[in-house]
Amino acid sequence: MARKLLVWLHVVTSTGWMCMALALFVVVDHALTHPAAFDVALLIDVQVLQFMATTSAFSGLMLAGLTPWGFFRHWWVLVKTAVTFSQLYTGIFVLSPNLHPGGSPTLMRVGSLLMASALAFQVWLSVAKPFGRTPWVKPGKPPTAPARAFLACLAVPAADYALGQFVLGTPVPALSLLTVVVFPVVRALRERRVTRITHPAA
Repeated sequence: MARKLLVWLHVVTSTGWMCMALALFVVVDHALTHPAAFDVALLIDVQVLQFMATTSAFSGLMLAGLTPWGFFRHWWVLVKTAVTFSQLYTGIFVLSPNLHPGGSPTLMRVGSLLMASALAFQVWLSVAKPFGRTPWVKPGKPPTAPARAFLACLAVPAADYALGQFVLGTPVPALSLLTVVVFPVVRALRERRVTRITHPAA
């Protein structure tokens, strides 16, 4: 059940990210002739889109890391991860800084539309799972993490939201980023320890 809940969170936030990107495209297109609408564009970007984007990325990465899919075992997961980081980079460093009357109309229109299109492509990747396995697949199948790990991942975005809203005053996915960075290291060390126990050196 905990794994299904994390999948549910990933689907909901990914859908929200795509819908907000489309809404941002429409609002930006309107704001270019009615500058007052940029307030709405900024509200969508800061209050909704950013949280949806970071939570979607976090939940997707953790689903890969906590299940046998892994980060580097299948091309579709690897491509989806690369697209996700590209979208986050575009949103943070290209799209958001231009959401004002003096910003580049082309970057605003193209950036928001490309973000929505990339999310639609990721949906196809998740459904079709194309391209097969990568050449780095190790023998055997990694185990699925225990339910408590999935439950912990469900709590992280909520904690980030509370931290941003009530402590920092701005949304910052600090705990999500920390978890994504630390988890692969912890898992690799644990797997190495298990390997040493089950297959001790002669």
